[in-house]
Amino acid sequence: MGKLNVTILRYLTKEDFRVLTAIEMGMKNHELVPGALAAAIANLRHGGVHKILRELCKNKLLSYERGRHYDGYRLTNAGYDYLALKTLTCRGSVYSFGNQIGVGKESNIYIVANEEGDPLCLKLHRLGRICFRNLKEKRDYHAHRNKASWLYLSRISATKEYAYMKALKDRGFPVPTPIDINRHCIIMELVNGKPLSRLYEVPDVEALYDELMELIVRLGNCGVIHGDFNEFNIMVTEEGKPIIIDFPQMVSTNHINAKMFFERDVKCVRDFFKRRFGYESMLHPTFDDVLREDILDVEICASGFTREMEKDLLAGLGIADDEEATETESVISSSEEQDVDQKITKEPIESLRQMVEDSLMESMERVNKSSVNNMMKQQDKESLEVNFKTFEIEGELTNNENVSSLMQKKESELSDAEKLLREFSLKSLTKLEENVAPSVNDESVVEENISATYKAGSISTATSTIPPEEIREKLRKALEKRRKNEEMKRIVVKGEASAVTRRRRENRDTIKDCSGIWGWE
Repeated sequence: MGKLNVTILRYLTKEDFRVLTAIEMGMKNHELVPGALAAAIANLRHGGVHKILRELCKNKLLSYERGRHYDGYRLTNAGYDYLALKTLTCRGSVYSFGNQIGVGKESNIYIVANEEGDPLCLKLHRLGRICFRNLKEKRDYHAHRNKASWLYLSRISATKEYAYMKALKDRGFPVPTPIDINRHCIIMELVNGKPLSRLYEVPDVEALYDELMELIVRLGNCGVIHGDFNEFNIMVTEEGKPIIIDFPQMVSTNHINAKMFFERDVKCVRDFFKRRFGYESMLHPTFDDVLREDILDVEICASGFTREMEKDLLAGLGIADDEEATETESVISSSEEQDVDQKITKEPIESLRQMVEDSLMESMERVNKSSVNNMMKQQDKESLEVNFKTFEIEGELTNNENVSSLMQKKESELSDAEKLLREFSLKSLTKLEENVAPSVNDESVVEENISATYKAGSISTATSTIPPEEIREKLRKALEKRRKNEEMKRIVVKGEASAVTRRRRENRDTIKDCSGIWGWE
């Protein structure tokens, strides 16, 4: 995070910037970008990405880090600066780079020039310094995120400041003219003046004090509060006119602490004039003096300003939001469509489950009936065989035809039971295939239910004594166990081994190669 050295910028090729951009794209969802992923994103025709990565790490544009589980490349502040400067150079906003003229707690200021040679001011946002790291309590850049990289937060800060600067300039406020922005870099007009903190004499102290207080009230009337209105963020030109700078911390007048911020800005100016110039005035504005005349906080989405406040404010000002009705109608229609879709997707699943349970009950009842019939058939067959023997012993062979007809009748009953089971299994499968709609998303549940029904339909008579409640309970436990096993699968690093394993392997190979030196052969 030291001074920016741009001497290497002229020697970087298109491939170097392509690899830097690949690392930047990979850092959207990776803290450390693997080399294979960087090579895939860069997609250089002749390859050589790993060689370029080593050279960029050598020039400190990238940083290679090896963790316990992951290792990869990370974009440094210098590399992020080079990407922004390359884009601004291609646009023609920056042609030459000068010296550093200022250092703040969250930014660095440099002098640059465009193609015409006009001097400009380049501001590089540097969030994440040691003196300014507790950002969640001082800014709302994280929004709904729990974590974010410092480079991304710097980009958000620069975007906010550029939006405030442009909106204030359009409304006639004395602020620098914004020219261009890219990533975390802002190009603006170079103010020909000095900070108020470095001045010990001014032509007219009373006029400057009144003008500063008027600016605070004008900002409040537009719906915003500077939040850091002090001598370090006020530039004074040679004519004695103040120019305001540094806007990332601006908040809305609807903020919960808006009164405290407003009074703090007024107190900073009063204390400085009393301490530096010995001037103390009893006239100073209060938060009650603010009368809203503009909706700049709505336009920029200032901190502390919510959507509900915007609706109330527009209604109070008499501005009708025509898009609101259409948006609500679209939201209602979309919600209704979602409910219908959920009903459509839920109905086949519920019917499928009910059908599976009914089929299981019917199959168990039919199997039990078939088993009873089989048992009765065996008893009748045995009795018939006994009677047949008695008939043969006694010589009564005239009943052979009756016995054979009775046996055929029992066999036909057995074949009917088997046919009934086969027909039931086929019917259950065809019913499931017909009732399963293509909109059902849970295909695994459907397949498991089909397989369970097929097994229940083709169950043998030897297991027919198991009650259907116990079968359903076993099936439910099996499905639950399978689901838990899938959830408890550990996500491991695929591809190469972990960084610790590779380091141990390299150390073992090094010791093996050096064993002759230490006499361990």
